[in-house]
Amino acid sequence: MHPDLKNNSLAQWLEYLAQLHPKTIDMTLERAAQVRVELGLTQTCPVIIVGGTNGKGSVCAMLESILTIAGYHVGCYTSPHLNRYNERIRIRQKEVTNQQLCEAFFHVNQARENRRISLTFFEFSTLAAMHLFVSAQVDVAILEVGLGGRLDAVNIFDADCAILTSIALDHMDYLGDSRDAIGYEKAGIFRQNKPAICAEADLPCSIVQFAENTRAQLKIINQNFGYTEKVDHWNFWSHKGWRRTLPLPALRGAYQLQNASACLMALEMLGDQLPVSMQAIREGLLKVSLPGRFQVTSNQPMIILDVAHNPAAAQALAKNLKITQPSGKTYAVFAMLRDKDIYGVIQELEQHIDIWLLSSIDAYRGANADELLQNLYKLKAIRESHNFHKFENIESAYVFACEQADKNDRICVFGSFYTVGAVLGHQELRKGK
Repeated sequence: MHPDLKNNSLAQWLEYLAQLHPKTIDMTLERAAQVRVELGLTQTCPVIIVGGTNGKGSVCAMLESILTIAGYHVGCYTSPHLNRYNERIRIRQKEVTNQQLCEAFFHVNQARENRRISLTFFEFSTLAAMHLFVSAQVDVAILEVGLGGRLDAVNIFDADCAILTSIALDHMDYLGDSRDAIGYEKAGIFRQNKPAICAEADLPCSIVQFAENTRAQLKIINQNFGYTEKVDHWNFWSHKGWRRTLPLPALRGAYQLQNASACLMALEMLGDQLPVSMQAIREGLLKVSLPGRFQVTSNQPMIILDVAHNPAAAQALAKNLKITQPSGKTYAVFAMLRDKDIYGVIQELEQHIDIWLLSSIDAYRGANADELLQNLYKLKAIRESHNFHKFENIESAYVFACEQADKNDRICVFGSFYTVGAVLGHQELRKGK
């Protein structure tokens, strides 16, 4: 199938994109930058680029919510998606349509063929997103880094403000085996004389050095800005003083105030270009939503969906589970990708799980249930308890959990976007019946 016709379906386009380049991940900016030139894509509005190991999606969602309520037409590009590719590209908080995507892919493909260049799936997606944002004349574009930063496709665009959420060990095959090496890659989104906001207090030296070398305006949490948490509100401080009695973000989780603080600092630094009222900030924090980030979809039993897929994210999930400890048991619907630190995630969460429901993921990188069990067996307490079951797919593991759990129990679904996406899809189907 040669996708040069505008009547190709979205499914056909996505199939084509997946096999267009010989490598799934090919970290370089040259190809995407050349196609950008061929497309004539120029930045017509402020661009905020969000990088980091965990928390990127939350920061993008908060910024999108606040800026939309402030009256701006916002373009937001995130990845990966849970159920529909359209989730990745939103304009005015609405997913773009299949037709819009197909037309954007058509234009990107023409430019790519003119230059005789192949693109990875993510590079193609990024160019299509920005093409849609420029065509829609958005007031601000929010771009989430896919992998790393320095050589990620979104970095062909210049950040008017860069945000780093956290720095932890993940994607080490591509980014390096230390926080210092990973920090260097993530700091690559910084630009000269532009704000670089860091929500990580314990920064690797490489990030500070990179900021100095590029002469970025580095702002670090607990040094240049920060927050104090109260029972039912929080206070934010920066060089401009205090913003008091702010509502807690609608996104649940122990680290969301760090993310919210980074958002407020970024908005302060962009105040001349994108002025935002306190009312918009308050309302935006209250109305923000993001599926799969400590998302509670039921209370009796409590059902929690979280895309935690590395030890740092699992540690955050463990902290949240401790705060919401039920009187009954906790069932884990658990499935991960093979190239992730499966044992590291289990270690962080094993004290909070009573019964493990292990599922295979039907994807190229997906681990099967037996691989998860091998990692589970490394912990003696779990090995001796035999409190686990294996399933061929995530949906059957989730159904089993729902059948077994009573109203005082808790079901926690975690391990990957595939895991949460499968359960969300199942829940949507059940609602439709």
